[in-house]
Amino acid sequence: MNKNKLFGITLAGALALGAAAPASAEDAAPIVNIKRLSMEMALKLAQATIAQCRKEGVQIAVTVMDRGGHPQVVLRDVLAPDLTLLISRQKAYTALSFNSATSAMENRFTAPFSVGKVEGLVFSAGGLPITAGGMILGGVGVSGAPSGEQDERCARTGLESITADLEMGAF
Repeated sequence: MNKNKLFGITLAGALALGAAAPASAEDAAPIVNIKRLSMEMALKLAQATIAQCRKEGVQIAVTVMDRGGHPQVVLRDVLAPDLTLLISRQKAYTALSFNSATSAMENRFTAPFSVGKVEGLVFSAGGLPITAGGMILGGVGVSGAPSGEQDERCARTGLESITADLEMGAF
C-alpha cells in the first residue's frame, strides 16, 4: 500500500473517531448563540394582543419578555389600570420560566411554602411561553380582562399573529 493512501485512510479514521466522540468541556465553544425575537416581532405580538382584547371590549396591558427574562415590549391600553403592568410582567415571566401556560399551573403549587409563593410569579391564566423550532424564545403576559381566560385568549391570538413568521425563520 502506498504511503499517501495509508495516510489518507489513517486521517479519515481519526476524523471519523473525532466526529463521533463527544466534545469535552475544554473543547466546548466559549460562546452560546441564543435565539431571540426581533423588536419588530415582539411589537407585532403585543399589538395583535391589544387589538384582540379591544375587539372584545377590554383594555389590557401586555408584556413580551425575552428569553433572559427581560421585558422587551410593554404596552398598556388607555384605560387599563396601572396594576395591569406588573401583573402582565409576572405572568410573562412565569410562563417563560416554566415553559407552560400559566392557566395550566393555577392549582399546581398550593402548599404554604411551595415555588408558587416565590415573589414575582403569578399562576393565573394569561401568560404563555413563546416557542418556535423547539426552543423557548420568551413569554407573553396579559392582564386587565375580567377573567384570566380572556387574558389568555388575547395572548394566544397575539402569538398566532407571529407563529408563521417564527416557524419560517431560521430555526
